[in-house]
Amino acid sequence: MRFAHVALWTRDLDAAAAFWRVYFGAEVGAEYHSRRRAGFVSRFVTLPGPGAHIELMTGPWVEDAAAPERVGWGHVAVSLGCIAAVDALAERCAAGGCLVSPPRRTGDGFYEAIVAMPDGTPVEITV
Repeated sequence: MRFAHVALWTRDLDAAAAFWRVYFGAEVGAEYHSRRRAGFVSRFVTLPGPGAHIELMTGPWVEDAAAPERVGWGHVAVSLGCIAAVDALAERCAAGGCLVSPPRRTGDGFYEAIVAMPDGTPVEITV
């Protein structure tokens, strides 16, 4: 078994898509507008490599903090394969203003940095 995709609610679909394209080299698909659910729009992001997919989703209800469909996930971790790749992407994200936590070795042995999407949703980049 494998995940087909993960889904992420966001307030700004274009900014979220640009984040994944600019920093992760992702391909971003066309917008899908639901005919059954007014205001629902999504785009699929495909990361380089064996085809990890993220569905970016938005709707006018997402801004309501009490709504069950609100921005974000706890976090997602993207493995870049080596320490040098983590360091290089962390440097690019620092220059772009989206680095939250610089690369470090965690207490449980992971090498990671944390970056944030334009809406603040965290993404761990790890080896």
